Amino acid sequence: MSRIRKAIFPVAGLGTRFLPATKAMPKEMLPVVDRPLIQHVVDEAREAGIEHFIFVTGRNKSVIEDHFDRQFELELTLVERGKKEELSLLSQDLPEAGTASFTRQQSPLGLGHAVWCARELVGNEPFALLLPDVLVQHEPGCLAQMIDAANALDTNANIIAVEEVPSDRVHMYGIVGVGETKGKAFSITGMVEKPKAADAPSNLSITGRYILQPEIFEVLSKQSAGAGGEIQLTDAMLALAKTQPFYGLKFDGRSFDCGSKIGFLAANIAYGLEREDIAPELRAEMQRMLGGK
Repeated sequence: MSRIRKAIFPVAGLGTRFLPATKAMPKEMLPVVDRPLIQHVVDEAREAGIEHFIFVTGRNKSVIEDHFDRQFELELTLVERGKKEELSLLSQDLPEAGTASFTRQQSPLGLGHAVWCARELVGNEPFALLLPDVLVQHEPGCLAQMIDAANALDTNANIIAVEEVPSDRVHMYGIVGVGETKGKAFSITGMVEKPKAADAPSNLSITGRYILQPEIFEVLSKQSAGAGGEIQLTDAMLALAKTQPFYGLKFDGRSFDCGSKIGFLAANIAYGLEREDIAPELRAEMQRMLGGK
């Protein structure tokens, strides 16, 4: 497997499920404890060795670009007030010069279209795709696990992160068919979008992390609109699977769908309980709130 150096982050969505909070603030900037959603996902990519961070943005998303830039007035104020710890945190989160790129998806034409918009920045090499409203809590992170699995394969393959879901919920997800096991991965025999439980090939759902070969761009350039009038990534992957292998990786860790209110709140609790500085007080406060319920 060729080295994975670049990652795409599609951040052009409207975040309508979080209105009115997302009227002026992108959903990707909503905080999980004290770090924006997008920062958590970028941290996962950086841990996995990603060197070039490609953000596919839309209107009113300039605050994301500002977040990954220096803010000299804030830094000067922190220096003047002796806030060394806070200044260090800002420095750690800042990508190195020239390693973050931003491109526009002018029309909301779906995830597949967002990926296609990054084609010139990715070029002719495999890349990672991370959906910013999905967090995976584990060390090492989900993408690092996927890259390790990819390196163990003897071919340039496409890899999709999957996890088990209850059978009565498979109709809410894209579900994969399970074939031969290769190391920690398995060959994917098919992909079905939101099947009925009786028709589902497994209970393993696609979970917002992908490693894709550059040939996907050519497929996407010819892809017709699918469900909802959008260019669907799943449709393009199904087409590419006719000529290239696809593998699934059942990763270690727990995912949180932060595009839903419950998933977002659960992520805040889980990540808060992981923090030594706030976990004891958070746990005590939860016990007080839930006492007798």
